[in-house]
Amino acid sequence: MSRRILRTLFLPSSGYNNISSLILLLLCSSTVNSDSHSLRYYYTGVSAPGSGLPEFSISGYVDDRQIDKYSSDSRKNIPVAQWMNKKDPEYWERETKIAKQTERWFRHDVRTAMSRFNQTGGFHSYQVMYGCELRDDGSIRGYEQHGYDGREFLSLDTQTGTYIPTMAEAQITTQKINSPDVHAGKRSTHYLMNDCIQALMEYVEYGREDLERRVRPQVKVSGQERDGILTLHCQAYGFHPKPVDVKWMKNEEDDLPAYQTTQTLPNPDGTYQIRVSAEVIPKEGDSYSCYVDHSSLEEPLLVRWEPTKPISVVMFAVIAVLVVITLLGAGVGGFFLYKKRKYDYKTTSTSESSSDWSSNPATA
Repeated sequence: MSRRILRTLFLPSSGYNNISSLILLLLCSSTVNSDSHSLRYYYTGVSAPGSGLPEFSISGYVDDRQIDKYSSDSRKNIPVAQWMNKKDPEYWERETKIAKQTERWFRHDVRTAMSRFNQTGGFHSYQVMYGCELRDDGSIRGYEQHGYDGREFLSLDTQTGTYIPTMAEAQITTQKINSPDVHAGKRSTHYLMNDCIQALMEYVEYGREDLERRVRPQVKVSGQERDGILTLHCQAYGFHPKPVDVKWMKNEEDDLPAYQTTQTLPNPDGTYQIRVSAEVIPKEGDSYSCYVDHSSLEEPLLVRWEPTKPISVVMFAVIAVLVVITLLGAGVGGFFLYKKRKYDYKTTSTSESSSDWSSNPATA
């Protein structure tokens, strides 16, 4: 099952044959339930070679695992996930051919997008993502989004099979690709809801052991109080798969609004980590717990934060007395040891002198 050829969105006078689906990489963050699976492809084109990025690149993902890649530098589509090597060499040859054809169209798209914004030079990027999702209840979803210079440009409404502009400069493009003689959105929707889902099911079967691996999260909580405000931190780490629910709770019932939440970040071993913080005004009798729910757990974790108790005056006095007694004991013991060693030295010296005198009278 090959992905479709990404044709230009900015129609040349010769017409339009097929359409791609892309989403702005920086805008796209597809959240999928742990028992669902998704297939996504990211396309990126830049106007200025030598920027540190390839002029054109493609990355494919199943869930959070990159499965393949192509760039204008390598000119080859190659597997990334080891289990994608189950595809035969002919498959990778076909994918390379498709990627090269798409690269040619994409260069045209970047230039045309620049003209829409009246730009003649400088560094600019055009990015697209398309993909599909198979949910745990059997339902399916498709999506396609386009972005230019870090902003959303247009997107596909799969319910109506039409493209929706999200900025004024996209109006001309959407009018052309939505026209009755093109119907680009309907063809894209058909691909996403059929061919894409079939490919996703195939790839999931290849990598099921890796994709559905379950690793329990480890949880650490901490807190710092300053100026009457308590800042709580909860770090969940070492878990797989990526979807996780982490939040702070008061008295094990009320959710606390997050003060700060990091993205779910990857670890070198393929697991993930996330940190969630909350700010509260502590009150006597209130307790605070970090709630963590993950597909590896039979029941959610509830890790309670316990404040560090200061050493009381009585406890400090007890410790001080113990230290003094220990020091006095060491001093008395040292004194008696010193006296004993001194007495032993004198006795030994007297004995040795008498022995020498009697055994060697000539020295008298």
